Amino acid sequence: QLQLVESGGGLVQPGGSLRLSCVASGFTLNSKNIGWFRQAPGKEREGVSCISRSGVFTKYADSVKGRFIVSRDNAKNTVYLQVNSLQPEDTAVYYCAAVFSAGSSWCNLNVANYPSWGQGTQVTVSS
Repeated sequence: QLQLVESGGGLVQPGGSLRLSCVASGFTLNSKNIGWFRQAPGKEREGVSCISRSGVFTKYADSVKGRFIVSRDNAKNTVYLQVNSLQPEDTAVYYCAAVFSAGSSWCNLNVANYPSWGQGTQVTVSS
């Protein structure tokens, strides 16, 4: 069974940090681009960051540039999202998603391009 499982979310004060993890089971991540997305209550799901299959290319939404860092460890079948300097507006359910890559050295933040999704992990930023 193909599965993506996110973890690492929680309640954090403004200015705090978390490391989110996305672990794949039933398939290997090394042929896939991985995207991180988030959805706040009443809002559409939005792209936050993505990383190419090799890890060479990364992309960030303007709202998180300089604060979030995406990385991957293909040997552990895991992708990470380090989220720093968190603000209340970062509160959302964070999802990872995967799409097969034939070897392209880029990725994108288009929700519709990712067919495989995890269940999400809640990040709440509040004092």
